Amino acid sequence: MSEFLGIAGAIACLGLSAAGSAFGTGAAAAAAVGSWKKCYAANKPAPFILLGLVGAPITQTLYGMILMFLMLGKTQSAGVPLLVLGVFAGLAIGLSALFQGRAAACACDAQAETGQGLTNYFSALGIVETVAIFVMVFTIIALGKIPAAA
Repeated sequence: MSEFLGIAGAIACLGLSAAGSAFGTGAAAAAAVGSWKKCYAANKPAPFILLGLVGAPITQTLYGMILMFLMLGKTQSAGVPLLVLGVFAGLAIGLSALFQGRAAACACDAQAETGQGLTNYFSALGIVETVAIFVMVFTIIALGKIPAAA
C-alpha cells in the first residue's frame, strides 16, 4: 500500500503540473489567436513571436516530470510523504503555469497592439516561472531527506 501511495504522489505531481500547463497554454493560445485576428483585420503583420508567449507555461510540465522520476525512485520507502509532496508540489507548479498563461495572454494582446515591450513581458513571465522552479528545487531537497529503500 505504501508503494502505491508513493507512485500516486509521483503521478499526481506530473498530472497537476501538466494540467496547469494545459490551462496556461490554452489561455495564452486563445489570446494569441485573437491578437492575430486583430492584426489581420487591421492589415498589420501578425507577430510570430506570440508563439513564444503561448509556449511559456509548458515548461512546468517538465518540472513535474523531473520530480515524478525522482519520486519514483523512493516509492518503496515513503508512500505517504511522497503522496503529500506530489500533490502539493504538483499543485503549486500547475498554478504557476496557469497564472503564467494568463499573464502571457495579456502580453499577447499588448505585443500585437503596440509592437513594443516584449522584453518586459518575457521578464514578467520569468518571475512567475521562478515560483515553479523554487517549488521543484525545494521538493528535490525534501526528497533528499527521504531514505532510499534498503
